[in-house]
Amino acid sequence: MNFGELIKQLRIAKQLTLRQCCSDLGVDPSNWSKMERGVTAPPKDLGVLERWAKFFGVARCKKQEYLDLAAIARSEIPPDVASDQRVLTALPAFFRAVRGSRLEGDKLKEFIEDIRALHSPDQAVKG
Repeated sequence: MNFGELIKQLRIAKQLTLRQCCSDLGVDPSNWSKMERGVTAPPKDLGVLERWAKFFGVARCKKQEYLDLAAIARSEIPPDVASDQRVLTALPAFFRAVRGSRLEGDKLKEFIEDIRALHSPDQAVKG
């Protein structure tokens, strides 16, 4: 899932039309639509992203993933990494590991397998 898909799901879960959502948030509907479709990147302003997360009721335990998806959508990672679907799928676990969260058991094994598979063209997942 990417940031655009996530905010669209959050908007729909709140039973808001695009125009209703934009009116409530004070944003331009055309720009919001482009962001949902991945045409334009989310804002860099952490305060704006935090306000949107609060508006949509993003759970505290999911907020970092929401912010990570926004960063990925802004291509704040190298383009070759950002274009690999398998890498993008593994990034949330990688970010948790880097931030000090513990990966144990099956999650750790899955993470290691995903990292190893990145270097094995025959194991690549088509995105």
